[in-house]
Amino acid sequence: MGGINTENILILLCSLVVLSYLFLIVSRYIRVPSVLLLLFAGVGFRFLADTYNVNMVFPTSLVEGLGVVGLIMIVLEAGLDLKLTRDRVILVRNSFFSALFILAISIALVMGILYYWHDEPLEKCLVYAIPLSIMSSSIVLPSIHHLNKKTKEFLVYEASFSDILGILLFNYFTAENVLSWQSLGMFAGNIVISVLLSVLLSFVLFLILAKTKLDIKFFLIFALLILIYAGGKNLHLPSLIIILVFGLMINNWEMIKWPKLLQWFPQRQVEPLRHLLHSITAETSFLIRTFFFILFGYSITLNFITQREVWVVGGAIVAALFVVRLLYLRFFVRTNVFPESFFIPRGLITIVLFYKIPPEYQLSTFNNDILFFIILTTSVVMMLGMIFYKKRPDQLVEEATFAAERNELM
Repeated sequence: MGGINTENILILLCSLVVLSYLFLIVSRYIRVPSVLLLLFAGVGFRFLADTYNVNMVFPTSLVEGLGVVGLIMIVLEAGLDLKLTRDRVILVRNSFFSALFILAISIALVMGILYYWHDEPLEKCLVYAIPLSIMSSSIVLPSIHHLNKKTKEFLVYEASFSDILGILLFNYFTAENVLSWQSLGMFAGNIVISVLLSVLLSFVLFLILAKTKLDIKFFLIFALLILIYAGGKNLHLPSLIIILVFGLMINNWEMIKWPKLLQWFPQRQVEPLRHLLHSITAETSFLIRTFFFILFGYSITLNFITQREVWVVGGAIVAALFVVRLLYLRFFVRTNVFPESFFIPRGLITIVLFYKIPPEYQLSTFNNDILFFIILTTSVVMMLGMIFYKKRPDQLVEEATFAAERNELM
């Protein structure tokens, strides 16, 4: 460790960004999710560090901090992806109910598996089941470039709804006095307050960003979003709702018909702001995803390969997730089950919510290697669906253009 100086740290960090970018390019041709490559890179770095007795310890708070920023970007990205127009009513309806029912049934099955294996209180198993049942949009969105437009649209909307619903459920079931009328009323009231507050804060953000003459806006938006999230947390409000509504308002501004409001914020001022936010979320998500998954992979040891519990419990959970999705898409949505049914990845949101499980809800006998096994295996399942999907990939698209690619869906 004595040979690591400032220059070497900069070289390491920049090399990781370049490596992640190369993974992004390669993944488009070999159809392996770039996140999976980042995880393997992290595991490889850990193996080399152990081999050469290099002791590098990264605090959990660092990984959690990166995850929180990633969570903010994911929710904002979800809001910016959702277009609420009449011609998309059927698409929005199908993707919402697909996310809702698949999430609910998956939570029930995963909770049952954990309860059967660990024999601990059901409410603890429920809290663990929620993160494991959320589809990861941070993995889905960069991986759908070679699919047809209809499939892209469905998966973008479904992954966004899955993130939002999963986070709301997790926040509710980790609050105090769950399953009481009082807690339910307070939770609903907090959501209403958050929506009203988000509308007010959105106007304030519009005023700051649309009226300022300065060109420096990137880190201003970034700082304001984190301030909104942290402030909402301190006020015990579901602050991610505020960020979600802000994204929805930006992306659906043309639906507002109030003349006085449009005089203050005409569409010509909102449109550049929307493109700027798309760029910010794409670039920031790329950077956060790079360091988050490499650090998470680095924190994993390969001992889980020899652990029977990991294979049995993790395998049962992955099988349940796949079967639920396959059956729902086949018999309720009545859409193609290939490759849509293979898109069951668990990723950033799952890991971040695991870090946020309160001590009183933690399972004393849960093996954390199961989490890595599920994230790895669900990504491999998605990879298989992508590999056997016959359509050839389009021309190379950089990460920064994912936002433009999503705009084509809107």
